[in-house]
Amino acid sequence: MAPSGPNYYEYGWTQDNRWLEKQEAATKRSKRVVIGVLLALLALIGIAVGVGVGISQSHKSSSSSLDAIPSDPSKFDKDPDLFRSFYGLAYTPEGSQLPDCGANLSDVIKDIQLMSQLTTRIRLYGADCNQTSLVMDAIQQTKVNMTVYIGNYPVSTDNNTAYLRQRDEIDIAIKAFGVNNIGGVTVGNEFMLNYMTAQGTSDPNSAIANQGAQLLIADIDDTRSNLTSLDLPKELSVGTSDAGSYFNNEVMEKIDYMMCNVHAWFADQTIEQAAGWVSNFFQTVNVAEAANTTRKPQPLIAETGWPTGSANASLGFNGAANATEDNLQIFLNTFVCAANANGTGYFFFEYFDEPWKTAAFGGVEGYWGLFYSNRTLKNIKIPTCVLD
Repeated sequence: MAPSGPNYYEYGWTQDNRWLEKQEAATKRSKRVVIGVLLALLALIGIAVGVGVGISQSHKSSSSSLDAIPSDPSKFDKDPDLFRSFYGLAYTPEGSQLPDCGANLSDVIKDIQLMSQLTTRIRLYGADCNQTSLVMDAIQQTKVNMTVYIGNYPVSTDNNTAYLRQRDEIDIAIKAFGVNNIGGVTVGNEFMLNYMTAQGTSDPNSAIANQGAQLLIADIDDTRSNLTSLDLPKELSVGTSDAGSYFNNEVMEKIDYMMCNVHAWFADQTIEQAAGWVSNFFQTVNVAEAANTTRKPQPLIAETGWPTGSANASLGFNGAANATEDNLQIFLNTFVCAANANGTGYFFFEYFDEPWKTAAFGGVEGYWGLFYSNRTLKNIKIPTCVLD
């Protein structure tokens, strides 16, 4: 799935006094009487003013103290129904699609607070609409344990405009927030799938596919060079993400990690077979092909999950199973804990439903979230096999 890109299809595996004054009395009796009365009045006024100021200051102090808790994003209520059982989550901040950028820090903070109760890792797809800076800012403000794999979503047909624009956004984020919370920089999301589909080929190592690979490799090399020029305190890993069946050998020799989209739904699997199919495909295809390279990039599942609805009733069935919350529960029950036990690195797809996909693509595209788009947990139970 391609939350930040222009067009896509899914194949394979595929978030600051008080005061008081005294006055002397006059020496004459008449004056003493008058002044005494005046002093008494002044004293009463002074006491009243003093008490008023004290109460006012007390209210200000109390208000500041109370406001400090909700205004501190690191202090938030934990949901007892959430468990940190996921290796990672796929996340696209709401409102991070060009040309209608609307992502804001308040919403991203809410997302990070929720996701931190489910995982210690998230992956982004692109850098448009300031999303990299917003996510890194939110992680630092919430003070949660969260590593983010930031993304650059290049397009093969735009003379590198999208890549360069996002590279500059990533530079801004790194300079502002550092690299402590960055796990890697992912260059490309289904780049090879999109390129090869447009060229009418399905062999990722054909001559035509190798031409697309060189375009992607140029961006990967430029990303490494650009990161070096920033003189960072640690070297960042650079990888790419693509449909599980579309990894090119030349690309794999240039990356540190490969994120593979592996979706049983698009392979027309039953829900009972889905988790096993995902595991088998990933091991026999992606893990195996990574091991056969000289560089041996780390294989990760970039996306896997199950849809819970469809914009079109006729598309809510993959030929073998329905897009329902009950079936998402089955996939959660059969995939998550097993993947954790065997050490598979995966980013569950996805954090919440994305209505923009429904409008743009229809079908099941907008219904893959663990949460509804309003950030309410679906009618599911999160697995309790908590990861360290």
